[in-house]
Amino acid sequence: MRLIRLLPLLLTVAGTAQAQNIDLPALMECRQSVSEFAALAPIAADPLKAVALGWRPLPQGNLFMNEYILNTPITVFGRSAEHIAMAGGTIVALFDMPDPRPLAKELDLEVGYDAPDKFMAGRELVSRDVIDAKSGEALIESVILSVSNVKSHPGKTLAGCTYSLDQPAEGEAPAAPAADALKPAG
Repeated sequence: MRLIRLLPLLLTVAGTAQAQNIDLPALMECRQSVSEFAALAPIAADPLKAVALGWRPLPQGNLFMNEYILNTPITVFGRSAEHIAMAGGTIVALFDMPDPRPLAKELDLEVGYDAPDKFMAGRELVSRDVIDAKSGEALIESVILSVSNVKSHPGKTLAGCTYSLDQPAEGEAPAAPAADALKPAG
């Protein structure tokens, strides 16, 4: 009977242990893959898992982002960060930098939009064909580094990475899959 009561706790601890192996700077700097990014899904879905990792959930200042303050700052792009956010397949650090342009230039990003109150720059670092190990479906894995600003966070620069898996465009045949075919997460 006691084991049945402990099972949910053991599962939570096991999930937290896996999540504690997440390398946030590597994810934000696009040095990981979609598989590693997938480990964030349970954290984004459950604020208590974020708290267990030492992340303090913040009220949503932007409806599209889940934001956190880290108890221990991390170094991302050579800068200290304690404020992070996730939105879909994206994870970013928020820096106290009113102008994102110098960081975008430093990271050698292509400017996508530049106006006085809005800036976006990015560069695709990975685009490769993979085969989903579960379904056998051909997919394209993409990893994009970006720097931007957003009206909901004046004086902040958002810098991070977007990870995605997409189906090839209709009528487009995928190339030979990468040797390290996509492994199922978790």
